[in-house]
Amino acid sequence: MDTESTHSGYSYHSSRSGRSNRHGDRSRERHKASSSKDSVRSERSVVINPPDTPSQDSPVHNGEPLPGEPTPTAEQEDEAQDDNWGETTTAVTGTSELSISQEEVVGLGKGMHDRTQDLRRYLPLAVGLCVGLVVLATPLAFLLLPAVMWPDRLQACGAACEGLFLSIAFKLLILLMAMWALFLKPGRASLPRVCVYRAFLTTLILLLTMSYWLFYGVRILDAQDEDYHGIVQFAVSLVDSQLFVHYLAVVLLELRHLQPCYSVCVIRSTDGETRHYNIGQLSIQKAALSILEYYYRDFPLHNPALLSASKHRAAKHLAGLKVYNVDAPGNTAGAQPGNGNQSRAMVTAAAKRKDSAHNELYYEEADYERRVRKRRARLVVAVEEAFTHVRRMKKEDERATPSDIMDVREAALAIFPSMARALQKYLRTTRRQHCHSMESIQKHLAFCLVNNMSPKAFLEAYLAPSPTLQYGPERWMADQWTLVSEASVTGSVKEGSEFLLKCLDFSLAVNIKGIPYIRLTEEFIDPKSHKFILLLQSETSV
Repeated sequence: MDTESTHSGYSYHSSRSGRSNRHGDRSRERHKASSSKDSVRSERSVVINPPDTPSQDSPVHNGEPLPGEPTPTAEQEDEAQDDNWGETTTAVTGTSELSISQEEVVGLGKGMHDRTQDLRRYLPLAVGLCVGLVVLATPLAFLLLPAVMWPDRLQACGAACEGLFLSIAFKLLILLMAMWALFLKPGRASLPRVCVYRAFLTTLILLLTMSYWLFYGVRILDAQDEDYHGIVQFAVSLVDSQLFVHYLAVVLLELRHLQPCYSVCVIRSTDGETRHYNIGQLSIQKAALSILEYYYRDFPLHNPALLSASKHRAAKHLAGLKVYNVDAPGNTAGAQPGNGNQSRAMVTAAAKRKDSAHNELYYEEADYERRVRKRRARLVVAVEEAFTHVRRMKKEDERATPSDIMDVREAALAIFPSMARALQKYLRTTRRQHCHSMESIQKHLAFCLVNNMSPKAFLEAYLAPSPTLQYGPERWMADQWTLVSEASVTGSVKEGSEFLLKCLDFSLAVNIKGIPYIRLTEEFIDPKSHKFILLLQSETSV
């Protein structure tokens, strides 16, 4: 009963006057929180007090109430859990001497990520170097160990044995060059998983070398074999086996995927740009790597500015639509007789405007194409006049003294202002101004002047979007990709396989179809069937 009266009194004072001595501060905080919630709903207030510091709501010191303050009871704790308890909760925490800022945390994470990427990039190369050294050093060790450990007991090496030395030398040289060409190449990309064929070949060559070492240790080192010619032949057989393993590596890594087996459809998610390619027998991660290489070579540069026009048109269309709640309380037919008719009229007008959206799109695109043609014509005229001026000045420089001849870089800087305004307006109209910097344009202009190119050759880089690789790496906007696949990325691609290549701003959807089996038949045509006879009548006048 006391609890109910206390709660009712609290409700009364907090709703009417808010001047209760016991709950005054809490009521003011509740009023402040409710007002801030109405104004800005996304804000949440959390008060953090350091230890041994008394707060205003519950003054405590070292976890105990101060003298003269009432001890909170269970009823007061139940009252404190009102509707806004999540917004007025006081969290008591402490500060540590070993504090670190958010920027330092981000820097540590970035440094660890960079080190991990460098490790993943150079680890396969380091493993390949170690395996290559073991492979090349093993035959030489087979030849040197008997000559070092028991030289007095070895039999003399004749002409045939010395010829085997020459064979081993050239085979090891060929093997060294072949390993350098196939394995010791800088990595093109960092794959999510280990290549299955490379791991298989590395395991195979290590097993082969270990088997030869075991046989060599048991039959030659332990027995101290005196037949040096047989030892040399054993080393030659090891080198031959290593050459065959390298041939197998060439077949698996370089030749197997050359024959096209699948047709790949690549679609960019933002603008729907589509390309089709043929690939061979590859794993999913290798196929993704090949598709990304094709993407940087063939796809035009991704331009988010071209997508803003459609978004602006959709936002403009949605802004013109107004929705009226006809059945809202207070909007009765008796109180406001014309409100329903007015709302129906507005909805009808919005529907008519929606039906005419295709007309707006048609005229907008027509106006855009007209402005692009206009800007392009001005740009072409300006560039042709600038190049004509350069040719005229070049003829004058042939008759001038060597000290008065202008450098190509200076000539490019001299004629660039005459075409800069037209070029800038054209790039802004086509929304490609961020793809070309002033320095790159001047460098391209100097390149065209040095090689005596025409104005059309200079303009070709700006009139049409170029592939992604033709721009600088800072314009690609995609240097790290994520492969999303339901199947294992180390498995081979199959008919109907689908996966996704995601980057920061867009993604590439890949769909794989098998190339059908083609049945080609032959039809023989008798050469005599093409012969015919022309009969001329004697009465025909000539």
